Amino acid sequence: MPNILTNLIDNQTVKYGDREVFRHKNSIDGDWIITSWTQFKQQVEAIACAMETLGLNPQENLAVFSSNRPEILISDYAAYANRAVPVSIYSTSSTGQVEYIINDSKSRILFVGNAEQYKIARSIINKCPSIMLIVTFDNVTRDADDETTMTFSQMLNLGNNASDDCKNEVKKRQAEAKEDDIATIIYTSGTTGEPKGAVLPHSCFDAVMEIHKERLTTLSDEDTSVCFLPLSHIFEKAWSSFCMFMGMRFAINYDTKNVQQTLKEFRPTCMCSVPRFWEKVYTGINEKIGEMTGLKKFMVKQAIKTGYRRNLNYARLGKKAPWWLETKYRFFEKKVLKTLQMAIGVENGNIFPTAGAPMSANITEFLHACGINIVIGYGLSETCATVTCYPNPGFELNSAGTVMPRVQIRIGEQNEIQVKGPTILREYYNKPKETAEAFTEDGWFRTGDAGLIDENGNLAITDRLKDLLKTSNGKYIAPQAIETRLGEDKYIEQVAVIGERRKYVTAIIIPAFEALKEYAEEKKIQYRNLEELVKNADIKAMIQERIDSLQAGFANYEKIKKFTLLPKAFTMEAGELTNTLKIRRAVIRTRYAREIEAMYC
Repeated sequence: MPNILTNLIDNQTVKYGDREVFRHKNSIDGDWIITSWTQFKQQVEAIACAMETLGLNPQENLAVFSSNRPEILISDYAAYANRAVPVSIYSTSSTGQVEYIINDSKSRILFVGNAEQYKIARSIINKCPSIMLIVTFDNVTRDADDETTMTFSQMLNLGNNASDDCKNEVKKRQAEAKEDDIATIIYTSGTTGEPKGAVLPHSCFDAVMEIHKERLTTLSDEDTSVCFLPLSHIFEKAWSSFCMFMGMRFAINYDTKNVQQTLKEFRPTCMCSVPRFWEKVYTGINEKIGEMTGLKKFMVKQAIKTGYRRNLNYARLGKKAPWWLETKYRFFEKKVLKTLQMAIGVENGNIFPTAGAPMSANITEFLHACGINIVIGYGLSETCATVTCYPNPGFELNSAGTVMPRVQIRIGEQNEIQVKGPTILREYYNKPKETAEAFTEDGWFRTGDAGLIDENGNLAITDRLKDLLKTSNGKYIAPQAIETRLGEDKYIEQVAVIGERRKYVTAIIIPAFEALKEYAEEKKIQYRNLEELVKNADIKAMIQERIDSLQAGFANYEKIKKFTLLPKAFTMEAGELTNTLKIRRAVIRTRYAREIEAMYC
């Protein structure tokens, strides 16, 4: 069977022709620009011919270093047409990370998005001997001595003027594509050590498309989505391809800061995201409710209470709600919940897949009560995204759902989740030792995550094995569970739990600064800067009170005994977060060693 991604554009253009495939915003006036399947096919064919003209060979690597934009998809699918391998690099990657990935993958062509990424590319070009060409998506101002760069527009022109021999060669390569060809290499974020390139053949994506179509039965080509997460992230890369495979239209969101505006303008039925997005939605809704008074507040609380009973006690389990409850819910849905959903831009919602980190069951429960169908899932770069997700119906709130069709999971030593199936990586690029260590003797992939499977097949993630902390009293602590619970709070933005070989648990906490400033203003707390604000005794007492409330239900040895508030956030630029916003615990422990030691004096 031909590879799905290699032939996707041709097949869908025959089916949909001038119908929209995606839209993106004009950087000049902010208007939406719609691209049809026919136009997309023309652009992909032109770039594919340009790649062949420039000497790119089958199964050769090229790199894409940019934030979300249509050119990434065009470049990826042009590479598939040549049987070449696009390697994604996060737009927020440091110079050192970009240099490492280019040299490890030996990419010959480097696509970059804007002037900032062009600057990084130019700074490493003499350290990356494989690069023969830089292609800029934006029309950046080139360095005076730059003889290795062209714009994407120039590349399109090159492809449009390609010879018939070139076009025939691309068609030949496309016809010769095999399922064991490498489709892409996804470099893991690397919370510890250097990044590893997960080699994903086309057979993985073939399986992903069919498995998701089989599992996500409510989706069709009438659905719409927003491309929100970075296209360098396996979740968004696989999801956007799945949208195209299903014929779903989608809007490409350029900047994560603008996603709320994109949602309100496009009003999609779907969007894959990470928990932090929905945590902020949850906080925002509750803040609005807190500002309400009288009948309006009563109506909203009754609507959510009714939504909880109907959606969680009946719809979740595939049961028909009693007529009186259904009638009451329909009333509140029309009068209250739709208005709430419209304020976010999700009133047309079908499903909203969410993964990448744990999300509090309280938040998931609340969103379902509001009529927002959050579908929690679990997966990794190495598994081509989804391993498990909520079934419909019958999901369990404190779980990551049940296993996908034709994928297998089991629990190994130390409760490690192990996976087998057609979506698992072939190897880590150039890393035979790490590849061998990643698989058990009988061929199961070691995820490095700890979890449990209940009697109904629901997978619960407990923590990363490398993140588990052991106190000096011999007690094991799962920091992510504590961090996720504290993340529910409107005044807490980031948390790093500390406790390895310590006599009790502490935490470094980054407050939600805007909310904290509002609280200080309300309580007439005086401060000159953020450093003074986070050291204020009244602020600390307020945070302590909220932590104590949030930790109810945790064992005493798991509870945070002391904490330190910092006046600035953890960032990727400082090396404290990965590109997928996971905490680099070793960096945090080293960088804030003095603050940590002070909590144990």
